[in-house]
Parts: sequence; C-alpha cells; structure tokens
Amino acid sequence: MFNNNAFKIQNFLVVFFYILIMNTTLPADQRRKSITFGLGGDVMIGRNVGESILKKGLMYPWGSLLTSLRSTSFNLVNLESTLTKSTKKNPQPKAFNFQSDPKNIEALLKAHIQVVNLANNHSLDFEDEGLEETLNVLNKNNMYHVGAGMNLEQAQKPAIFTKNGFRFAVLGFTDNEPLWAATDKKPGNNFITINQKTAESIKPLIQNTKKDADILIVSLHWGPNWEEKPSKEFVNFAHALIDAGADVIHGHSAHIFQGIELYKNKLIFYSCGDLLDDYKVEKLLRNDETFLCIITVDKEGIQKLQLVPALISNEQVNQAEGQDSKRLIEKMQKISKELGPIKIDDEGLWLR
Repeated sequence: MFNNNAFKIQNFLVVFFYILIMNTTLPADQRRKSITFGLGGDVMIGRNVGESILKKGLMYPWGSLLTSLRSTSFNLVNLESTLTKSTKKNPQPKAFNFQSDPKNIEALLKAHIQVVNLANNHSLDFEDEGLEETLNVLNKNNMYHVGAGMNLEQAQKPAIFTKNGFRFAVLGFTDNEPLWAATDKKPGNNFITINQKTAESIKPLIQNTKKDADILIVSLHWGPNWEEKPSKEFVNFAHALIDAGADVIHGHSAHIFQGIELYKNKLIFYSCGDLLDDYKVEKLLRNDETFLCIITVDKEGIQKLQLVPALISNEQVNQAEGQDSKRLIEKMQKISKELGPIKIDDEGLWLR
C-alpha cells in the first residue's frame, strides 16, 4: 500500500538536499546575499606603464594585487589617461598629457575594473577627438564610465548597473580644469565647485539617482595635489552628498591617500591616492603608498570594509607585506581617527 507520509518525507529530503547543494556551490556573495566591490585611486596606464604592458603583458601592472582585485564583483577607479591614438594635444599649457593605446583597456578588464571615472584633469589631454575615442573604446568593451561626455547631458549621466541582484549607480564630478567644463554644445567634464551652494544644486540629481539604486557611489576628482587631509569645506560637501542620498564618496586627486570617515553608517574616502602610475615618488608624502578598498554591502547597507595596503614601483602595484603593510595600516588608522570614530583594526578591517 502506498505510504503518503513516506512520499512527503522523501520529497522534503530531495528538496532539502537540492537547496543545500545549490547554496554551497553558489558564489559566496550570492550565498550571503551580499556583494563586494573595490575602490582604487588614480590609474594612469600611459607612458612607461603602457610600455611595460607592451613588453611584459597585460597582467604585469597589477603584480601581487591582482588576486585582491579579482576577488571583487567589480572595481571602480579614476582613469587618469585617455585611450586614444590621437596626436592632437590640447593647446592648454600642461606639464603632462597622458594617453594609452586603446587596446590597453584589456589590462583594466583583467583586473575586474569595470567602472571608471573620467571627470579629471586628463580627460581632454588630446582634445575632443581623444575624449571621443576614449568613450568609444569604453563603450565597445562594455565598461561603465561617468563624469565626462560629448555634452553636458552625457557628462552628468550616471552609470547604473546590476550585479548579483544589487542595483548600483555611480556619478562622477571634478573641480579640476574649469575650462574643460562640458556644456550643452561642448564636450568636457562634469565640472563643479566645492561649496555648499553647489551641494544644494546637485542634491536633486543625487536624490533622483538614488531612487534607481541600492548603492549610490559619488566619484570626485577634487582638491589640490599633496593635501594630507581634507579641508572643512570638503568635509561639509561630502556630508551634504551623504545627506542627499549617497552611500559612498570615492575621492581622488591628491596623489596620496587621506583618511576615511564613517558618517551616518556611510563611507567617505576623501582621497584614495594613486593605484597605478609611473610617477616620481615624493619621499616625504609617499605617493607610492596606496590601498585597494574592498567594501561589502547587503540589502541593509554597508557592512564591511577591508583595506588592502599596496605599494607602487616599476610601473606595477603590489600588495604590501610585513612591516610595510603594518606601517600603512597604522598610518590610515591614525589619519582616519582624526576624522571620526571609525575603528579599523590591525588587519585593515572595519565591521559595522
């Protein structure tokens, strides 16, 4: 005689073990219903870095940091060089004009860099032609970009995308190069000035963008080089953007890392420093010292930050080890403590 209870138990066990197997074979981010992403500072893949890619391969620039870069669902950086073969340099007097062969975008993709900020002081180094080619190369390779465009609408447009069920939005701004500000009829950057009036004026953009996203990241190429800490005006500006709906402030431009602030359970990176370049090292301020900042979020918001200390040398970035790692983390602990009560442990970890 057919035993209905036994049949139910058998079905239950089949379903139970199916769920168990599926749960253990899914990526960790999906099992925990969370996702990790990385933030890095300025990435310059022209000049000697481009030569190293040509001679030593696409993986060379990322050194031993590659494992951490690839551990995230995506990484966001400030792209500090155009992707163009144009020879038409911008006539505006500048010390450096950065460009990289368009095919070097593969080096970015190999490191899970899938989103770039273009709002910076190098986006028009090779005039409108160089910016247009850069945009075309990024679009062709399905890389999200913000902060610059062939008109103001494009420059202001957020990148909105979904990863593992999480909806992300990114906005890009810069206070560098006012002459490169995009207009309705002119290519350029999403230029702003850093003050409370500007914060109030872009508040609707922040609010409307946040409506479409679980996590909103605002990427800012702001402030002068070699500043060791943000001014009060910059702190107030960052706070205003968080108050308007931003979840993460991704700052860069100083060439050195600044402190991290926890404000209303949101994260403010005032400057992520440089992540990759061939620049001369400033021996006191150490622009060769940096971090990859890996953030974990779930549907409740930001849950974890893991700082991965790194050092740049010979056109390559490598994860710092031993005393170098300890020194960089202690430095970040000290300068972040001055900004507020974020508790970063000796392994570079912050937990909500």
